[in-house]
Amino acid sequence: MEKKWIKAKELAKMWGLSSRRVNQLCKANLLPGAYKDGKFWMIPSDVEKPEIVRKKKTQSEQAQENSLVKRPCPVGITSYKEVTEECYYVDKTLLIKNIIDDHSKVFLFTRPRRFGKTLMMDMVRTFFEKSDRNTSQYFEDKKIWQAGELYQKYQGKYPVIFLSFKDAHQTNWNEMYKSLCFTIKEEFSKHVELLSSEALTEYDKKFFESIMSGTAESTEYQFALGKLSSMLATHHKSKVIIIIDEYDTPIQQGYLYDYYDCVVGFMRNLFSAALKDNENLEFGILTGILRIAKESLFSGLNNLVVNTILDEKYSEYFGFTPQEMQKMAVYYGKSEKIQEIRSWYDGYLFGKQEIYNPWSVMNYFTNDCKPKAFWSRTSGNEIIGQMIRNSNEQIYENLTLLLQEKEVQAIVDTDIIYPEIDENSDAIYSFLLVSGYLRVIEVISEINDLPICSLALPNREIKSVFQKEIMDQNNRLFTGTIGGKSDCPDS
Repeated sequence: MEKKWIKAKELAKMWGLSSRRVNQLCKANLLPGAYKDGKFWMIPSDVEKPEIVRKKKTQSEQAQENSLVKRPCPVGITSYKEVTEECYYVDKTLLIKNIIDDHSKVFLFTRPRRFGKTLMMDMVRTFFEKSDRNTSQYFEDKKIWQAGELYQKYQGKYPVIFLSFKDAHQTNWNEMYKSLCFTIKEEFSKHVELLSSEALTEYDKKFFESIMSGTAESTEYQFALGKLSSMLATHHKSKVIIIIDEYDTPIQQGYLYDYYDCVVGFMRNLFSAALKDNENLEFGILTGILRIAKESLFSGLNNLVVNTILDEKYSEYFGFTPQEMQKMAVYYGKSEKIQEIRSWYDGYLFGKQEIYNPWSVMNYFTNDCKPKAFWSRTSGNEIIGQMIRNSNEQIYENLTLLLQEKEVQAIVDTDIIYPEIDENSDAIYSFLLVSGYLRVIEVISEINDLPICSLALPNREIKSVFQKEIMDQNNRLFTGTIGGKSDCPDS
């Protein structure tokens, strides 16, 4: 009789275990005959349950078993469920508690790229989102669950709208418009249950179908999130949570490639319909790198609470704290590497909280603890390059001083209006700071409510990246005209 093979997910269901648990058994050679086929373990269907699973384990036995296999670092994984099931996870779930305690309507979190924003937002979605499955299992061993029933009662109670603009890098307005409409359409497709809802009108369903079919007018796409929140609230008899990740990517592209007014007009209406005076909104969250001034994008959105790298609140939730990094080093048996990790990847200051670059720390452990500039080329530097090209000699000299591990002083303004960049040469320091290339050593004084800060490069990694991506490319970036104008389409 031919031998049959099954995947870990099937065996987990048969034995009442998690897929991660079965994968661990395979890695520990406790399931005879199991082998790795690409991403999946293939296991003999008649494999016997090992004794270590059949009997109830003592704490010491459980600890011994867990030590057999170290979970991998979640490099490039932004799914909260996948990370908590399969990878080493740094528990940041108390962010949820703070959001609930705040009772604010709309949050904007700005942090550099690769500092865990998308994973954090997927964690928030997984916690609050209504689901056919019991998703509390992903939180029962986390800090948010230990906070008590007051917070547990929010789990799985709300319909959630989640959009990410991380891939919105188009170089002309026509292509960007198509990309934005596609992103909206994709989110609508996740809520197809609305088409059969008895609570919705035929008008609502026709609107939904026009978005899905791509026949909707431009105005309808701009107000689509507000409309979708209304339909979800009616169907579920519950207010809605809206999460928008990397909200500023399309706007930066618009500035770089000369369709700024088109994209800001579209995004202003999109955000306003979803987040301004929306009676169906429980709360909304936006993430990005830059805080774009209310006057240009969030006009009239008076319920917006902004949290930047200069603010103390929420400072520990994006990136690794020293305690979290040290715990990680101990887990992987690399305590002797702590000083090396510190010199390469520490040095950021969010509020008053010391922070390590999480992307680089995870890559470091994955790379057999061999240090290098993992953060290199993880984000576009076009706008910084353009600002350097337009800068004066004094600024270029200051950037050179930074490479010499010296400090420079500058006014820091995290409230950005792109059209004013060319008029303010000092804006480059604010861009470098919020983008992750600089750290605040101290706040010296204030002028017109803006801090005057002493700034420096954070660590060895950034010194290497700064040299390669900022200074060395200064004479090569942006030769010729950037982009080209394109008219905003009417539909």
